Amino acid sequence: MTFWVLIFLVALLIAAFLCFTLLRKRRGDEPAAAYDLRVYREQLAGVDRDLARGVIGEADAERVRTEISRRILAADDQMKKEGAGAGPSRAVSVLSILAISLLLIGGALAMYHRTGAVGLPDMPLTSRLELAKEVRANRPSQSAAEELATPPRPAQLEESYANLLKQLRETVASRPDDLQGQMLLAQHETNAGNFKDGYTAQQKVIELSGDSATADTYADLAEMMILAAGGYVSPEAEQALIEALNRDPRHGPARYYWGQMLAQIGRPDLAYRMWVETLQDSPAGAPWAEAIRAQIDELAFRAGVFNAPDLSTAPGPSQEDMAAAAELSPEERQQMIQGMVDQLSDRLATEGGSPEEWARLIAALGVLGQGQRAIDIRDEAMEVFAGNSEALQIIDAAALQAGIAQ
Repeated sequence: MTFWVLIFLVALLIAAFLCFTLLRKRRGDEPAAAYDLRVYREQLAGVDRDLARGVIGEADAERVRTEISRRILAADDQMKKEGAGAGPSRAVSVLSILAISLLLIGGALAMYHRTGAVGLPDMPLTSRLELAKEVRANRPSQSAAEELATPPRPAQLEESYANLLKQLRETVASRPDDLQGQMLLAQHETNAGNFKDGYTAQQKVIELSGDSATADTYADLAEMMILAAGGYVSPEAEQALIEALNRDPRHGPARYYWGQMLAQIGRPDLAYRMWVETLQDSPAGAPWAEAIRAQIDELAFRAGVFNAPDLSTAPGPSQEDMAAAAELSPEERQQMIQGMVDQLSDRLATEGGSPEEWARLIAALGVLGQGQRAIDIRDEAMEVFAGNSEALQIIDAAALQAGIAQ
């Protein structure tokens, strides 16, 4: 109700200001004939003074008075004509005032009714913060969210892959304490779109890993839960994100999903800050960074940030570059990839980079068949990140992917 009253008062104030402008008289804009009248009256008084001093005779004075009087009558008639046509009539002014008032007040109310949140109560900041806390504390659980979510479409698996997945399930069922088997089962169930089975296996991975479970392990668990719930971050998924961030406060995927959770509970301001910081720390081409850029503009609007920098694009190949690459011959495409790998290698050698960037270089060299160079880069990365167990795990995973694991 308060908001409606404020809209009405502001529109009424603007209407009153415009109406006052229409009604007020132009005090400093007098007609030219009024100035002439003052001059003629001064001249008439001057004739009487000259006659009294004997400067002019009675006959001359009478002749001058007659001429000045004629000019006064003409100026007075001219001033009346100018005054009659100087502005609109009072009836026109009143109608204009009514039209302006209806347009401003009625237009403001109609615009709010069309684009505003009609019917919502006042929402001061303190109430919204309290509501966000309540939503966070009482939001649906993982199981409830899965029941409400639209079931994912089953993946179309090749027969050979479906048979392998079936064998993997049977093998893991017979050896439930096999950590490697549970890891493979979680990965392949997720790849097949069986997200609930995937995070069930991932929970077993964490149970078997104990205190050695990494940030990636917990972040993967949270992602599987979120996918199973149709994009909703449940309290259980939030707890997995907390475990991931406790182990690595700068973990990119965990920070992305944490921002998503904040946006869902009504704190887009905190979510926007989290995503901006995550973008600043993310390596080029990181998938979570691309997901953030696709949504950052809308989140900025919800957060009330209207002077935000353009974060929707990132340096990298454009659509035109990708189209041009598709038209290259295999030899030319190989040369282009080699150039990108060399550029990344040079930058890491001169400026350094994140463990993910080193891992990407090692994996790329393995794909290019440059095993010895990949080994050299791996050894250099081991020296750079000596003592950082999580970074070394990322490097080891890349070396395994490149086929140069020790």
